[in-house]
Parts: sequence; C-alpha cells; structure tokens
Amino acid sequence: MFKKILVANRGEIACRVMRTAKAMGIKTVAVYSDADARAPHVLMADESVRLGPAPAAESYLKAELILLAAKETGADCIHPGYGFLSERESFALACAEAGIAFVGPPPNAIAAMGDKIESKKLAKAAGVNVVPGYLGEIDSTDHAVEIAGGIGYPVMMKASAGGGGKGMRLAYSEQDVREGFEATKREGLASFGDDRVFIEKFIESPRHIEIQLIGDQHGNIVYLNERECSIQRRHQKVVEEAPSPFVTPKMRKAMGEQAVALAQAVGYYSAGTVELIVSGADTTGEGFYFLEMNTRLQVEHPVTEEITGLDLVELMIRVAAGEPLGFGQDEVKLNGWSIENRVYAEDPYRGFLPSIGRLVRYNPPETSPLPQAGGAGGGHALSSTATTTFEDDASPPPNPLPQAGGGETRVRVDDGVREGGEVSMFYDPMIAKLITWAPTRDGAIAAQIAALDAFELDGPGNNIDFLSAIMQHPRFQAGELTTGFIAEEYPEGFHGAPADASLLKTLAAVAAFAATAEADRARRIDGQLGRRLRPPADWSVTIDTIDHAVTVSTEGIAVDGEDLDLALEYTPGDRMVVADGYGVDGDEHLTIRIAKARSGFKLTTRGASHVARVLPARVAPYAAHMLEKVAPDLSKFLICPMPGLLVRLDVAAGDKVEAGQPLAVVEAMKMENILRAEKTGTVKSVAAKTGDSLAVDQVILELD
Repeated sequence: MFKKILVANRGEIACRVMRTAKAMGIKTVAVYSDADARAPHVLMADESVRLGPAPAAESYLKAELILLAAKETGADCIHPGYGFLSERESFALACAEAGIAFVGPPPNAIAAMGDKIESKKLAKAAGVNVVPGYLGEIDSTDHAVEIAGGIGYPVMMKASAGGGGKGMRLAYSEQDVREGFEATKREGLASFGDDRVFIEKFIESPRHIEIQLIGDQHGNIVYLNERECSIQRRHQKVVEEAPSPFVTPKMRKAMGEQAVALAQAVGYYSAGTVELIVSGADTTGEGFYFLEMNTRLQVEHPVTEEITGLDLVELMIRVAAGEPLGFGQDEVKLNGWSIENRVYAEDPYRGFLPSIGRLVRYNPPETSPLPQAGGAGGGHALSSTATTTFEDDASPPPNPLPQAGGGETRVRVDDGVREGGEVSMFYDPMIAKLITWAPTRDGAIAAQIAALDAFELDGPGNNIDFLSAIMQHPRFQAGELTTGFIAEEYPEGFHGAPADASLLKTLAAVAAFAATAEADRARRIDGQLGRRLRPPADWSVTIDTIDHAVTVSTEGIAVDGEDLDLALEYTPGDRMVVADGYGVDGDEHLTIRIAKARSGFKLTTRGASHVARVLPARVAPYAAHMLEKVAPDLSKFLICPMPGLLVRLDVAAGDKVEAGQPLAVVEAMKMENILRAEKTGTVKSVAAKTGDSLAVDQVILELD
C-alpha cells in the first residue's frame, strides 16, 4: 500500500480524498495556489507545496510543478480529484514516467474515453446506442450552421474535451449557432486547451442518468447502480440522486451491462462514469443513449457511496496499488435513497449570476453520526468486522458491502471552505455538497428541506433558497424530471419558493414573538427615565403585503384570532429559531433563520426570505403615512452584474442598439456571460475596455 499521497486538486474534493487517505494511514500532501494558501485542504494535509499564482493555468494546471512537488515530498501516488488534470492523458503518462502511481484509469483509456468525439465513435463501433450527430472536424461557423441544419434543430454544440457544464451551447436556430459556436470554441480552449467542437441532436424532454463503474487491474469491473442528474442549469448539475425514480431493475441491468462492456473494450480500471441521455417518454426502458464517459471521480459520487456503502476514493487508491476489488456484481447492494444538492456561490434572485467574496458566516447543518466508527468523507464505514493479521506494508481490505445502514435519516456535508474564507473568482463556484440518506425518496427529500433550512451562509450570494424550492416542488417530488426542469418551471427566473397561508401565519407568530423579546430586553436597560414599560402584547405584522394581527401572551400566541400551538424560544441576538409543533399534524420542526431588519425581521425558511414589518398594534395605522423611497432608473446603463473579466465589447460610442442586442461578454467563474441591451437606444459613452476586471454593479456603458 502507498505511504504518501499527493492530491492534485483543491477545495472539497481535496479534503474528501485526504479524509479517506488519513483513515487508511496514508500521509497526505496538498498543493495550493496563492489564493488557497490558508485553505482547509492545505491545513488538513501533513505537508503542502505552493504551485504559483491564483489562476489555474499558472498553478493547478501546471503538471510539471505537481510532479516536482510529488518528488520533493516523496509522494508515491497522486490523486487528481476531478477537473483540472484529472482527465489529461499526458498527466497520467507523466506520472508513469516519473514512477509515481496515478490514482485513476490507464492513459489509453483516458485518451479513448476522454475525447468526446473519439469516445462516441468507439461506442458506436461497440454497438452502444449513440445520439445522432456529427463527429468530424468542423471548419467554421458556416460549416457548423450547415451541419446543424442537416441534423435538425434543436442541436447541442459541445467542446470535445469539455466537462462539468463548460463549453456547451444549445441552439434552436441558425442564429443560435452563429452566436454560440465561437463562444463554445473559446470556452473549450480556455478551460481544456482544446477548441474542437462537435454537434449532436438534442433530445427534447431528456433525463440525464449515469452509471457508476469501478474496476481493478485484474480485469474485474462492476457497475454500482445509477444516478439521476437531470436537474441542471446551463448544463451544470445542481441536484443528483441515487437511484433514479425512472429506472426499473431491468433498465438498470441493461444500462449497467452496456456501460461495463464499453469500459472493458478500452481496458478500463479505477472509478469512471458512463453518462446517458434517456428519453423520459419511452417507458420501455430502451430509450437510452451514450453521451460520454468521465474518466475520473464524479462530483456526485457521495450519493452512490450512501446507497452502496462503498468508499469510492478508498477503492480507487486500492485499485491503483494493484489490489483486486474483492467483490462481484451480485454483491453490489442498493440500500435506501440518497440526494445531493450542490451549494453554489451564485445569486438565483439575480439570474444565477456568480458571486464571490468572504464567507462572513459559514455554519452548515449538523451532520448525522455514522452507522459505525471508521470510514471517510462522511460516508458509510467500510472497516471489516473480522480480525485479520496483515503485513507491515499492507492495510486491511475494504468490506465492500454496506454496513448496517439502519432506518435513520442521515445528513452529510462535503466541503472545503470555512468561515472567514474567500470564494475566489478564479475557481468553480461550488461551496459545499449537502447529502442526505433515508430509507425512501420522500424521506431523503424531507431531510434535504430541513437541512437547507438550517444551513447558515452569509457573504457571497448563494442558491440555498433555490435548492429548497426544488426539493419542495410537486414535480420534483413526483420524480417527473427532465434536464429542462429549471427552465420550464422558472421561466421568469427565481423569486423565492411560494409560501402557503399556514407558513406565513407561523412566520408572523415568530416575528411578533421575537419583537416581544427585543422589547422586553430594551425595557430592562438601566438608567431609563420613569417606570419600566411592559412590552406590547398586540402586534401588527406585515409579510408579503399581508397584515396579520398577532397577540403574544403567557397563554400562547394567536394570529388573526387563531391560536397556534407552537413551542418557540428566542433570545435577542439569536440567528435561528426552531418552531416546534409546525405542520398539519403538529409534528414538524421548522427551522427559521432570523436577522433584524429596519422595522422588523428578515425570516428565511422553506426556500424564501420574508421581510416582516413588526409594529405595535397602536402604532401600525400611522405607517400608511410614511413616504416610500423610489428606486432610481438604471435602464440606460449597462451594469456588470457580477465580478469578472470583460472579454468582448461589441459596440462603441455613437452606435445604435436594439433591445436584446448583445453588447458585451463578461467571463466569470470560467463561464462566458452575454450582456444584452434592455432597450433600444444609442451608445452615449463607454466606461470600460476589453481586458478590464470589473466589479459587481460597475458601469460598462451608458445609452442615450
């Protein structure tokens, strides 16, 4: 077994790999850029080595620096994580030449499956269903338009070496192809060093389902069930679950065997994922097509770990060390249901624009205790129950089967950040992964909703409210998913999850209760003139333009004349209130994040923030006479909606523009964002130039 592992990555996946390595007794080495000098993965490692400046191209993508770090620290293996160099054949070859084990598949398999064009050709030759498309070289935008027209719209344009939602554009018309082809090439070149693009038919109403594989160097390879990843935005996965609510046992077997056959054709070993596009309209279970194979560990691997009881990172390390899997396909179990939500630094209330900055507060929900001691990364324990003697240079083999999973709901958080840290503009915006497990899908969803309510994250904008809204959505709960779910259900953007009358009444009660506690503390301050006043008992609480009359007394709380059977506790300064007794049956615990606002409180729960204006009942009638501040008209300005780099400016002073016309392109978090004119006009002045680093809300140009 290896003595020391270098993790050629950052953030949560670096921490995830190190937790398993430490549990296996393997020393760890971290690498870091200047932006990550005090990052958790650096502090967690036994040793750390600086690579270079913050940009990935000058640090994490420098293979020669990573290999040098491995040699200098004596690391005998390298785990690449995901992204960065994880699917670079050249890096795997360089590791082999340096005599350092690469914890991943063989270079030839990376080359065969990592190139999306070549992998489709191989899949087709192997008899695997593939989506109709054009796999040859595309010479120009005009050539792309010709190809797209021949296939039939809509089509998907993809960077050949792409992944993680980068370098992908959906085109419904010739105009979409002309606007998106060059951008797809640029994103492919910037993110993966390869500007080749292929075009394929886009299957409407599709489901994205993938098969997890694990194989060893002795010819054994098995599939570890499926994951559904249909909830996506801009082709970036947001929610994943295992198993899929759509897949039947027969369909699972067919997809799994086809994935294994494809992997065997290229001599694959280690962890890998075969991604499939599935027609949700085809109930026969035969309408699935090969998309691509990711020759690495996936971001969403925890849900597979939760339902199988396997530590995939540990298996990858053991396979790289030459150990056999030790189990066969018939021994792979499927226990319960697991869901993962990706917590991103992006603002869903502003069109999901990337957000950066300091994590002023970071307090994830409490994680559940593991079924038994051991294991790693927040997953199931894998330690063997038998007592065995091993050689000095060996470590005990994993027990490949799930331990007693029990029927208790579990919560797991995989992250690589800490309170006070920075979310940088240089890397992926994912902050954490929230994973839940329960015996049933409904239980896993309920656990997600409760955990998201309890997730404290202040500083950069985040998508926690949006994730909660998805979990509560009737269509999601029914399992009626497609990759177009977000666009279909939120066509006008996200404005918070809808709240029913029962929730609003509960929030009104909480706001009045907190106001009573604040008033009670205020009256106890020493040095006040006159007698101490009793806090008001009657309050007027306005939430979402609805007024509620609330009475707080020693007997309880009444809202609009209705007594609420709630148990509440609040001390001024608390950031969270738990309302016991919530729900139709009064058996739910509603967690509410609470913060003081100008004339009341901001209450956040169940996927939305609600500002509650709280006034004593005798004062409330006078609020109608207060003047409201009118927001300034900013429609004549093109304002940068997120921090980023201005990579293209399409107009100059004096140019006439039409509403919807592209004016500029800003790159943020490795994604290009097209900024369009809100109205027709003439460019009066331009305040920025190509290559400028822009701050959020910075003016780019002004229209007459």
